[in-house]
Amino acid sequence: MPPIAILTRPDGRNAPLERGLQHAGWQTLALPALEIQPLSVDAAGPPLPQDYDLVVFVSGNAARLYLAQLQAAGMPHWPAGTPAATVGPASARAFRACPGVGPDTTVLYPPPEAPAHDSEALWQVLRTRGALPRRVLLVRGTSGRDWLGDQLGAAGVHVARHAVYRRLPAQWPAAAVRQLHEWAEQGKSATWLLTSGEGIDAVRAQVQAAGIEAWWQVSRFVITHPSLAPRLGLAGSGQGPVPMVKICLPADEAILAAFVAA
Repeated sequence: MPPIAILTRPDGRNAPLERGLQHAGWQTLALPALEIQPLSVDAAGPPLPQDYDLVVFVSGNAARLYLAQLQAAGMPHWPAGTPAATVGPASARAFRACPGVGPDTTVLYPPPEAPAHDSEALWQVLRTRGALPRRVLLVRGTSGRDWLGDQLGAAGVHVARHAVYRRLPAQWPAAAVRQLHEWAEQGKSATWLLTSGEGIDAVRAQVQAAGIEAWWQVSRFVITHPSLAPRLGLAGSGQGPVPMVKICLPADEAILAAFVAA
């Protein structure tokens, strides 16, 4: 039987990875943990990038939704003199793919070969460039880590935070829940992709509600940051088999390699 991969990234983020896994012989189920809900802006409109020395995006969704806000406000082109920054190459590609971003726009991010793609890695990139920017716009969701903003603020940088989306637990379709039950009853092993603490909490809540927590405890997991491991809530040694947890970078190529090696 083909191995099972359950992909919990938000809608629109799973398709390329699904194709790669299926090509490698995996059976896949896209089951987003969270729903990304765009936020509206008030009559004054969104903060403008040209008013800052650097605009930081915490994710590809943050970049896409902020650029959409600018387009709606009548600003079709990203200002050439304003650099952007992202926590990794995938988010940088998402920003560059947005309408209105010119090919000469400076985008700072940890390189593909960096040991991590996260706020800490971007902080190192910013520090090694010399003087920090004076004014930074941090584009994000309503919740999540604020580590980078805190570091910048402690270093004397004026940080403005602009939320462009909220993340809500996604409601799993009944057919998908039935499929999980079927796999659990048949004793089939599954490998879950989990990429955020909020996502893990949402998945665990649905697993508990579905009554398949015992199956979850013996599943395998691919996570994209070491800090996520404690959020899994897995039984410790001495209470049955220790589940396999693999940690990789949050890029499709690295995730695919982690699944194939699982």
